[in-house]
This record gives sequence, C-alpha cells and structure tokens, in this order.
Amino acid sequence: MKKTHIFILVSIAVLIVALIIFGFPSSDFSTYDTISSAKNKQGKYVHLIAKLDTTQPIQYDPIKDPNYLSFSIIDSLGSQTKVVYHNSKPTELEKSERVVLQGKMQGDIFECKSITLKCPSKYKDDKKQLEKSVTSN
Repeated sequence: MKKTHIFILVSIAVLIVALIIFGFPSSDFSTYDTISSAKNKQGKYVHLIAKLDTTQPIQYDPIKDPNYLSFSIIDSLGSQTKVVYHNSKPTELEKSERVVLQGKMQGDIFECKSITLKCPSKYKDDKKQLEKSVTSN
C-alpha cells in the first residue's frame, strides 16, 4: 500500500472515533422517547413528541408569573404527564398538532427546557396554491 492510502485510512478511522466520542452525548443524535421510557430515565435529558391534552387546562398567567407554563401531554401510546416550562408560553401552543419537548422527568412531572411546535396545517394552503401553479404551467 502507498503511504497516502494508509494516511487516508487512518484519517477515516480517527474521524469515526471522534464522531463516536463527541457525537453520542450530544442531543443531536438522540431519538424521541415515550413518556413511560422518560419516566424510567429520571433526571436524564430526553426528547418527547406528543399531543397537547386539550381536556386539561393550560396554566399560564403572564401577569402573575410570565415564566411559568404548565400543561398536560399525551404521547402516541396514550401515556399522559404534566409538563412544566419555565419560560413564556409559545404563541400557537393550542393550535399545534404535535409538540417536541426537551427536558428531564422529575417524578411524574416533565421539566421542559425547550418546546418546538409542529403544525403542518399552516402549510396546507401554501401547498394547494403551489399545486395549482404547477399544474397550470
């Protein structure tokens, strides 16, 4: 083998080791957990994807405490938990179809650090308009 081939192989091996060491602890490679699996990982940082439980009230009073939001979620398996978020309420929380939450389980309460709203319905009108413009050309 040539020295350049050996150098390339060693470089690839070092790159793979670096990705394994530095990549897995970060949240970029994590998968979504269910509520029950998050309860089994008490105190560990997890991602949950769930629906807002509309049968339970959302507790948010911006005058009393603008950095306290509490609501309930239901995951795809039907498990339910209360979420506490110490920040302001996202604008369209009630309209979102799904919420992606990042945080830790503390007992039966999910202490949320970040909320991402998933609302594909807001793109439906744009998609229909795009289909019309594509078919008319």
